[in-house]
This record gives sequence, C-alpha cells and structure tokens, in this order.
Amino acid sequence: MPRYVILVDPYSGAAEYANAFRERDVEPVAVLSTPGPLNSYRRTWNPDAFFRTHYHDGDFEELLRTVKGYDPVAIVPGNESAVMLVDALIERLMPGTGNVFELSEARRDKWPMGQAVAAAGIAHLRQIATDDPEEVAAWIRDNGLEGRPLVLKPRRSGGTDDVHKVGAREDWRPYFERLLGSVNRFDIRNDTVLVQEFAEGTEYIVDTYSVDGQFGLVSVSRYSKSAKNDRIGIYDAVDYLAPQDPVAVMLGEYTRQVAQAVGIRTGCTHTEVMLTADGPRLIETAARLAGSCLQYSARLATGDCQIDRTVRHHLDGTFTPGYEIVRPVRVVWLSSPREGILRNAEALDAVRDLPSFQRLGLPYANGELVPCTEDLFTSLGWVILAGPSQESVDADTVRVKEIEAQLTVEPV
Repeated sequence: MPRYVILVDPYSGAAEYANAFRERDVEPVAVLSTPGPLNSYRRTWNPDAFFRTHYHDGDFEELLRTVKGYDPVAIVPGNESAVMLVDALIERLMPGTGNVFELSEARRDKWPMGQAVAAAGIAHLRQIATDDPEEVAAWIRDNGLEGRPLVLKPRRSGGTDDVHKVGAREDWRPYFERLLGSVNRFDIRNDTVLVQEFAEGTEYIVDTYSVDGQFGLVSVSRYSKSAKNDRIGIYDAVDYLAPQDPVAVMLGEYTRQVAQAVGIRTGCTHTEVMLTADGPRLIETAARLAGSCLQYSARLATGDCQIDRTVRHHLDGTFTPGYEIVRPVRVVWLSSPREGILRNAEALDAVRDLPSFQRLGLPYANGELVPCTEDLFTSLGWVILAGPSQESVDADTVRVKEIEAQLTVEPV
C-alpha cells in the first residue's frame, strides 16, 4: 500500500524533501498555499518532482478532505508561506503532534513574533508595526531612537525582501511610504510596516529540528552580508561553526528560548540572530527548513541536515539532539551589480576546477535577463566549497570572486 507525505509550498531547497522521502518509498505530494506558484519561485518551480500537486483556492474544508485522503505520514512546510496552513491542517488531522496552534501567527509574522519573544522576557530588538507614520515618529521619540539608525521591512516576507537600513539622522519616511501598500515577494500587500532599531554586530543562522518539545541543534553558521545603498541583506557567504564554539553554545541556548516562546514543538526552524555587544538579538525565526542550497551544504559540513532529520523523525521516530563538524564548508553567493542580459555564463565553469568545489547553482543562461542583486531572491547563484582545511576553502573563495568578476551583464 503506497504511503504519502504532504509538502506544502516545497519551493527552492525544500523540493529536496521529495527525493528524500521517495528514497524511503514514500510518495511526495505537493500542496501550494495559493491558486498558482508564487511569482518569486516560478522560475525554479518543478511540479514534475512530485506525485501530484494540489492548489489551495481558499476553500480550507475542501483542501482538508484532499489531504486527509492521502492519510499522510506527515505534513511538512517548505516555506514561510506554508507555516500557518500547515498548522491548521495538522491541528485538524493530527492534533497534538504539531506546534502550539495558538501561536501560529508568531511563527509567521515578525510583529507578533517579536511580541511573543518580549513577553517571554528574552532579550530582543525594539520594534513597532503600524500604517501610521505619526505613530512611528512618537515611538522613535519615546524610545530615545532619534538620530539612530533604523531598519524597515515587511512583516510577512522573507529572504531579506525589501529590508532597508535608514542611516543615523536620515529620513525614514520615504522608505515607510514606499513599503506601505506595496506587494512583497510572497504576493502579500504590506498593509503595515515593521520598524526596528538597527542591530550592529555579526549575524548567525541557527537551524534546528525539534521532536515533541525536544530541541535539536542541526547547525550554527555565520553569515557574511553586504549592503548596497540602503539594502542590507545581500548574501555573500555562510560558514559553519563547531558545536563546542562558545558562540554556537550561546546562540543555541538563545534560539531554544525563542523557539519555546513562539510555540515550536516539532519540526524545523531557521533562525537569524545578530550577536551584538549586548548579546544575541533575534532578527527573525521561521518554522521551516533553511532554503536555497543550505541543506546540501549542511550535509557536507555536518553529515546531516534538516531534511534528513525530518525523514528520520517521521519514518523512524528518531530524535537527534546535536551535530558535529566533519569538514570546513562555505557557501559563496554570486551577485550581479546591475539588471541586464547575462552574456558569458560559461565563465563560471572555471569554478568547477577548484580543489574544494562541490556544487554550482546558476538558474540563468546566456541571453537571459538577470536582476540587480539586492536580496536572496535576486542572487545570481551560489558556489559550495568544501575542503580538507579552512585555508583551502579560503583560497578557493578568492578565486570564486575573481571568476565572478569576469561575468558580463549588459545593461538594458
């Protein structure tokens, strides 16, 4: 008798769930939370990877009957856009096995997320969400943030979509006005804007997998990001920390507290934390796996990843509390300095000859229009390096950037 798993919004790296479950003789069924693929993921969406694909048109009871008909071994979110729909499906079909249902909004929306963290007494960034610029002005004044840098962003997006830094003494109102009412990468209208104090420090990723309230650390890694004008979320690289590193230990405990505050009991979280001079501060947490190429890179670095733990949990009933580092690994993101036509994609083939090369991700071909890189969604691609030593990875990183500089993007 066939067995099925329901994968909700399995875009980007989450599509790898399909292969992992299929290797265990479980057929992957995709459910999209929207009537069609999200525009931001349409380029890489591949329905052929799944046994069947269903689309949610707003009729939850009909979707419930469809999902129930598969008697799935699990219902798994693949993206931020899936979180609340998965919560609702599990609450009806598998009650008691998911995350705390009453805190579903806090796992999807950065405003109630921040409120839940603050209510739990966890160190956090000051923030406000509103559609009224006068409320923002009063909040800035009341919190002593006048003349200090700020960050403005959508409440329910991801991938550093439309995240803007406003410099000290710079006018935040033009950014507020542009964000308010705009449509984000998840096809959601920004009817309010989230305004945060700016956190200075080093940013880290903490990826976890929990089972019935047991908190399991999958990896801790360090982000390198750069800014372009007011856009602060341009991905450069990711490096993995050893679990015994004091920073990894500190961030693991901080993230455990955050996960508990927003009601995580089972499944993945992908959490971004800024380590400031005053200690860790939450940027955001998402109740889904790390996307893009980060499952493959984590498996190289640690021998494990969130997808593998998801499969083992649901099919074998296992829980893994921690991780180890088996080799130095780095993800190097590629970027385009402008929007234009890519003319020499073959130049990147040279990275394949590097001693530590593992994988190249480039979704564009010669003659295609590429965007100016401003966030994760507009990254040109990525290169994964893994070697016998950190020195070899560092040396090959320099060569990757030299090769990237040879790319020609013809302005349009």
